[in-house]
Amino acid sequence: MSSGNRSEAVDVQKSYEVRTYGCQMNVHDSERLSGLLEDAGYVRAPEGSDGDADVVVFNTCAVRENADNKLYGNLGRLAPMKTRRPGMQIAVGGCLAQKDRDTIVARAPWVDVVFGTHNIGKLPVLLERARVQEEAQVEIAESLEAFPSTLPTRRESAYAAWVSISVGCNNTCTFCIVPALRGKEKDRRTGDILAEIEALVAEGVSEITLLGQNVNAYGSDIGDREAFSKLLRACGMIDGLERVRFTSPHPRDFTDDVIAAMAETPNVMPQLHMPMQSGSDRVLKAMRRSYRQERFLGIIEKVRAAMPDAALSTDIIVGFPGETEEDFEQTMHAVREARFANAFTFQYSKRPGTPAADMEDQIPKEVVQERYMRLSALQEAISWEENKKQVGRTLEVMVAEGEGRKDGATHRLSGRAPDNRLVHFTKPDQDVRPGDVVTVAVTYAAPHHLLAEGVPLGVRRTRSGDAWEKRTAAAPEPAGVMLGIPGVGVPAPLPEAAVPGCGLG
Repeated sequence: MSSGNRSEAVDVQKSYEVRTYGCQMNVHDSERLSGLLEDAGYVRAPEGSDGDADVVVFNTCAVRENADNKLYGNLGRLAPMKTRRPGMQIAVGGCLAQKDRDTIVARAPWVDVVFGTHNIGKLPVLLERARVQEEAQVEIAESLEAFPSTLPTRRESAYAAWVSISVGCNNTCTFCIVPALRGKEKDRRTGDILAEIEALVAEGVSEITLLGQNVNAYGSDIGDREAFSKLLRACGMIDGLERVRFTSPHPRDFTDDVIAAMAETPNVMPQLHMPMQSGSDRVLKAMRRSYRQERFLGIIEKVRAAMPDAALSTDIIVGFPGETEEDFEQTMHAVREARFANAFTFQYSKRPGTPAADMEDQIPKEVVQERYMRLSALQEAISWEENKKQVGRTLEVMVAEGEGRKDGATHRLSGRAPDNRLVHFTKPDQDVRPGDVVTVAVTYAAPHHLLAEGVPLGVRRTRSGDAWEKRTAAAPEPAGVMLGIPGVGVPAPLPEAAVPGCGLG
């Protein structure tokens, strides 16, 4: 929408709220949606508005079986509010919108706009059209209209940023509906990616996370199997870029050149989140995962040989249809062998529209729950043992915003180590801002965080801290509404329902 007709779309400055469910891709899309709305003249509603905004946007996820129940429950709560507020608009986008389309308006006729994963750039136009025509606008594109990174953005962090390198996925995992909703993989040009990173660094960003549904398959769209490792090495040449992460890779495409690029590029962090999903070869075959336990553990062994201090994490599904006790024990064995620093474990739930949802031999819920508890207990013990190895180490911690809920009461700050472990540390005497780097000595380890209780060994003020300070002074409004569990890496705590890479990589 051009600036010339902006006043027609927004007569007085109207407020907006974006509610995000799902993976990092949805979080990144929500930054684009916020940027689009602000570019159209809207202002972000204060924190805690709880629907008391002129425009409420739901960016949905279809990964969980009860995703639609959550959506319609929230829409139902907004219905009386909309009745009391003439002119209020509600929009629903994302994967569930792509899947359900007209069903949303049929079940919730007070919704004004429904848009899909391929046309998020149309949101301001669709809102305006719904206002003028006084009827719901449902527009679902079947293929990508414009790469999301070409759209305006309101980033949640001044010091860290997502950078999308591809959208879509070419895999056919039987538990996953995302390829049907996001489409086939489409890669960005390497030059465009690097140009975006350089622009972000110029704005003060010092950490970026390369993002894709299957991030290390980058290059398949352009016919270069080593494109991802080349991209990592190119990131190492960008002056001022201190930390590079990526999520989520697929074991099938995790080649030796990627491991070498990680080990040999100083600003690529010693951290890897790679979904295993199951340790059973039989279950992996039923999932249509193209690797087996030996291949997965072989990759882990190579990564550890190249980067001994790397922290590894994964996604695991418990109770996939047909999983026997022997299959589950194979998963437990793989977890013991891999020694993940962290694992996102999920009880299998049906994803309507996926082959797995129609498979025979669905596992009883009580069996799934019992296995889940055993796996969680094992991983908790391993996480604690791995974290204890960090005690006595000196780490450079990038100060984070909003990661330490008890920081105020404990007079501490929080941040991420290079390997992405969460570190709580004693607040230095001097002023420290999110994005600055503090050197600390680890004194205690818990299963999910480290503690540095002594006086910090050093503080390095950074351009990222300057950027945070400038942004805070210029725009002191609080962050928007985000729902769900922190995922892997910075930029910013993810929604609590967020699953790294949809848990599908």
